[in-house]
Amino acid sequence: MFINQISIFLENKPGALNAMTKVLAENNIDLRAMFLAEAAEFGIVRIIVDNCYSASVLLRDAGYVCSITPVLGVQIPDAPGGLNEVLNDLTEANINIEYMYAFLGRKNARHAYMIFRVNDNGAATAALSAKGIKVLSPDAVCNL
Repeated sequence: MFINQISIFLENKPGALNAMTKVLAENNIDLRAMFLAEAAEFGIVRIIVDNCYSASVLLRDAGYVCSITPVLGVQIPDAPGGLNEVLNDLTEANINIEYMYAFLGRKNARHAYMIFRVNDNGAATAALSAKGIKVLSPDAVCNL
């Protein structure tokens, strides 16, 4: 099970992020998670939204270069060592983590949530599920 993430390439200048999020806001796209990585000339914004297809079309129509990437949403125990437990499970399954970032749920403060980009979504899902770690569906992420 995976979630579609949109990666948007932005020029690294004042107002660029604001202009991109304005496109989403004006079209009632609910931003559920976001990660920003920057370099000298450009940045990459990774987002999870409630309607990936509509958001990607709107962004492309507005002139943004973007791509869709399958990622995992994982519910992490919100306790010391919770993330380490999940990382141990992925390591045991020989899953490489390319990047990850956290996001908050609105309703359940007893859990933390992470987005993982890994080398094998299927194997990671199987490994985590076998250890009782909840891998989230796209609907579950939008309903947190």
